[in-house]
Amino acid sequence: MKTRLVNLVVMLLIGATAVFAQSKTDKFKVSGNCDMCKNRIEKAAMAVDGVSKADWNSETKMIELSFESSKTDAHKVQMAIAMAGYDTEMHKASDKAYNALPGCCQYERTSSTGKKDEHKGHMH
Repeated sequence: MKTRLVNLVVMLLIGATAVFAQSKTDKFKVSGNCDMCKNRIEKAAMAVDGVSKADWNSETKMIELSFESSKTDAHKVQMAIAMAGYDTEMHKASDKAYNALPGCCQYERTSSTGKKDEHKGHMH
């Protein structure tokens, strides 16, 4: 009887914790070209505390995230991805971070005026 009561209390506590942990999903565009880009983009996203899933699609250029909204938000994740050299909807990577990418990962960038930058990325 005592074991059942302890188990019941533990299950209630676990259930209450799950209610307070706000898991959220989000999708946004991230520039990139290849599987090496995929690995870098996902690694940068997963390095943000609270991110539990990051899946970037090289065809659609969209990343799908799952994260705990109490620990992080899409803005912080996009900042981390931009620091890794990849432009997102909210943040543009620095030229230094972009130029540090391998040639095959240097996607075609657009300037703030909407014109394409002079250097073009190489496709696989």
